[in-house]
Amino acid sequence: MNDDLSWMLDSALEIPGALHAVLISADGLLMARTKDFDKDNADRVAAAMSGVQSLSRSLGFFCDNPEQRWQQTLVEFDGGWVFLISAGEGAYLGVSASPDIDMQDITFRMQQLVGQLGKVLAAPPRENLGALR
Repeated sequence: MNDDLSWMLDSALEIPGALHAVLISADGLLMARTKDFDKDNADRVAAAMSGVQSLSRSLGFFCDNPEQRWQQTLVEFDGGWVFLISAGEGAYLGVSASPDIDMQDITFRMQQLVGQLGKVLAAPPRENLGALR
């Protein structure tokens, strides 16, 4: 985990109702988390969100164009929301929130974060893992 990015993720929690934020790689590795979110749960969220973004990206054809790029996924629960957005090449930003969050505010803040983090968020996929064995 890159601790240097955690303080930036904490800024997402300035939006009333925002609970936690994680930054993950496309292959499900945790890159950063908000300070109040423990690592074990953040790792679980990173693995799950990797699957969510992969499934979401496969649904472009449902919008009549399979070539469209996935931008975001929103999951609603009885007691809250999970927002997942693309955060550069191979990186994703996820935020959980209470049901009363202002959705426009949190999605705008997430986009600001992605812009602020810029190239730091670009996480190339792991390569040549078999060569290390």
